[in-house]
Amino acid sequence: MTEASAMIGGNPIAEEDLLLEGEGWEGDEDLFLPSEAGEVERLDAIAVSYLQHADSSPLYEHFRVVADKGQAPMRIDKYLATRMTGSSRSRIQQALDGGYVFVGDKPVKSNYRIKPLDVVTLQLRRPKHELEIIPEPIPLDVVYEDEVLMVVNKPAGLVVHPGHGNYTGTLVNALAYYLQDDPLYDPADPNVGLVHRIDKDTSGLLVIAKRAEAKAHLARQFFHKTTRRTYRALVWGRLKETEGTIIGNIGRDERDRLQMAVYPEGSPKGKHAVTHYTLLEELAYVSWVECRLETGRTHQIRAHMRHIGHPLFADTRYGGDKILWGNQFSRYKQFVQNCLTLCPRQALHAKTLGFVHPVTGEEMLFDSELPSDLEQLLSRWRTYAAQVDSE
Repeated sequence: MTEASAMIGGNPIAEEDLLLEGEGWEGDEDLFLPSEAGEVERLDAIAVSYLQHADSSPLYEHFRVVADKGQAPMRIDKYLATRMTGSSRSRIQQALDGGYVFVGDKPVKSNYRIKPLDVVTLQLRRPKHELEIIPEPIPLDVVYEDEVLMVVNKPAGLVVHPGHGNYTGTLVNALAYYLQDDPLYDPADPNVGLVHRIDKDTSGLLVIAKRAEAKAHLARQFFHKTTRRTYRALVWGRLKETEGTIIGNIGRDERDRLQMAVYPEGSPKGKHAVTHYTLLEELAYVSWVECRLETGRTHQIRAHMRHIGHPLFADTRYGGDKILWGNQFSRYKQFVQNCLTLCPRQALHAKTLGFVHPVTGEEMLFDSELPSDLEQLLSRWRTYAAQVDSE
């Protein structure tokens, strides 16, 4: 991940918080999908297939910066230094000297003066420490494994991929240790490893490819939406319908760049996203639902459910850590607070994962049990709902 930063509203914001596919977003974005355009963004290399996006390139990071409408003339080296404060001036200068900084489709040098709405694309060499994946003996819950792939059940709180501020202690570090005796698995090789992600504080199933051919096959399945993925989520409120479909582009929220927003289908903003949901259980002021993904966008379930007025319980980023339904009695407030203490993360679990085995052609379907925090959370709401019904 990058150390670069952007300036939003005069305040520096770490760029990994602006990247749709960066671990700062901790998104359940499918890794092969191209990223959305933005003010400061890591870009896919055009000549790279969807299996080898620039974010996984071992040598370079690709960025796109759009100058503001009111941008005053400024040398491009100084401009980039102010926009990407986490990257050293020497890295930026090396890119300029090497012809790796473009305005439009033309390479420019340091003395080029930036103009309003200029579109700047550049490549920066990765810092050395970002090329190193340190094997760490982090426990893994391996649900299935064979010669070409493995399925793991990720606990909440585990970051999936090393990134800015999280160079160790991630699932990738754990995999590097677990597979260290496999001569064909290189944790730094983008052709193997994770095919999709889930958020740091979301628990559940992930598939990892141990061989390049397996990753290519699995990635095509994700791309063509033939995989099967269902989630369980506890959301605020009572749903009007027992089942439904949410269709709406997902992109960065223009008011809060650290979260995602839903835009109309067909809008130039965001990317097409579809979530199907089914009510499983109504529990007083919350609902237990199943969500089925048709697309894999960053924060898709979290943003879509908030969009229809039902944020995930305990989801701090999307307002679910506040009492959104219910009453104002102190007893109820204390009950909700106890629930938030019990489960201080979004109540979301990637429960099932299905795909075709890339070698055998067998239909594979995996199901995971709910983690203890969600089981206890559900139990408390069921008890509370029974009390409400009896009153």
